[in-house]
Amino acid sequence: MNFTASNTGLWNIIIQIGLIALFLLLANVLRRKVPFFKKSLMPTAVLAGFLFLILRTAGLYIFPAETLARLPYNPFDTTILEMLTYHGIAIGFIALSLRVTKKDASQRGAMTASKSGALIVSTYLVQGIAGLAISLLLFYLFYRSGTTVFAASGILLPMGYGQGPGQANNIGTAIESLGLAGGRSFGLAIAAAGYLCACIVGVIYINVLARRKTRERAAHEDLSGSVVTVADFQDENEIPIAESLDKFSVQFALVLLVYLLTFLLSWGVDSLLQRFAPGVAKTVSSLLWGFNFVIGTLLAMIVRKLLGVFRRTKTMTRQYQNNYLLSRISGLAFDIMIVCGIASINIEDLKGLWVPFVLMAIAGGAVTFFWLKWLSKKLYAGYAEEGFVSMYGMMTGTISSGVMLLREIDPDFKTPAANNLLTGSAFAIVFGAPMLLLVGLAPTTLTLTWVTFGLLFLYLALLLVFLLAIKGKKKNADK
Repeated sequence: MNFTASNTGLWNIIIQIGLIALFLLLANVLRRKVPFFKKSLMPTAVLAGFLFLILRTAGLYIFPAETLARLPYNPFDTTILEMLTYHGIAIGFIALSLRVTKKDASQRGAMTASKSGALIVSTYLVQGIAGLAISLLLFYLFYRSGTTVFAASGILLPMGYGQGPGQANNIGTAIESLGLAGGRSFGLAIAAAGYLCACIVGVIYINVLARRKTRERAAHEDLSGSVVTVADFQDENEIPIAESLDKFSVQFALVLLVYLLTFLLSWGVDSLLQRFAPGVAKTVSSLLWGFNFVIGTLLAMIVRKLLGVFRRTKTMTRQYQNNYLLSRISGLAFDIMIVCGIASINIEDLKGLWVPFVLMAIAGGAVTFFWLKWLSKKLYAGYAEEGFVSMYGMMTGTISSGVMLLREIDPDFKTPAANNLLTGSAFAIVFGAPMLLLVGLAPTTLTLTWVTFGLLFLYLALLLVFLLAIKGKKKNADK
């Protein structure tokens, strides 16, 4: 085998991962040492992604084509970045879904978790309605002579703002395969705009609260506050930290096994559709592979349940999952996904899409702000500001940006706001299932785009009734 630099298949992915590591470490230094970045609360992975994107975009003009051609590796090729973005979201969610859950006997906690999940999905719906309203309006005003898929491009707004670059990458790629030129970069650009919205609008709002003296901003020391104990590494009846097979290796093996099952199931379903329903396969295939993280999440839950059954029946005497290590795997996967997703945006692909991009970016931030502000007052009695700030950060960025905004006004997590993000996200998987079906439906035909638009309103109304009804029951129970 050739081990030299000329073997690009051997070295390219290593060089790309090395560059990702370089930008992550550089961004971490900037985030900790430069006051501007520290006060912006921009997540380190997001900052690393923007640094990488700037280098790629500027580098394309700095280095002549003949120079790049002589290099054994093209640092501006996005193939590996796109691949890591795609796999990162699935691996991250599989790792989270394999974690052992502890039952909460508190009915009040269950009510709060369920309404937080409904709030999250209702925000997706509001973002989807705003995005489709813009894309449909622009389609009839300017784009009717082009592809009808553009009319459904607004469905990428909740994917980018609400779910982040991984889902924006997958759905954007699926819509691009249906005819929207630059769809993938369009979705990723919306996700990047969401992070900026979380940081800029969120920080401005926190400062407004501080000036009004309704809340105080925490000092800008390291507010990590998290203490890792022996119990995190060694829960009751867990496998030892190190024996013939390292404990971390076991966690990684479980994650990769579930991802292999995800591939086999997706491939099997796709093959059956190709053979017996080729017309359906033509539309569904790209969406099936685009939603691979959903399939992976469901399979991970099944594996987790099976392992629990094996333990209860004494077929298996020890617990193999470790929640702390699985969380670290998901954190690594999501960090890589965020860096690669932002860095792989092709600015040139947005040519002709700048107007819808700017309108959707602004509309997404605005409707998310006012929707969450209104409902947070009704749902989070006693900590409405903390609930709003954390949800706004998550629904325009990721859960990490929501937590970072929350820590500015609740550094010790005295309110339940941080826990609502976690428990609400679990319930959002259930509430969000119809939303995912609508996302797959919207770009197929113009008629179905309008049908999706109407169904978003209908489902939003149902969730709103659910949210307000839960609030009313809780009030009576507390009296």
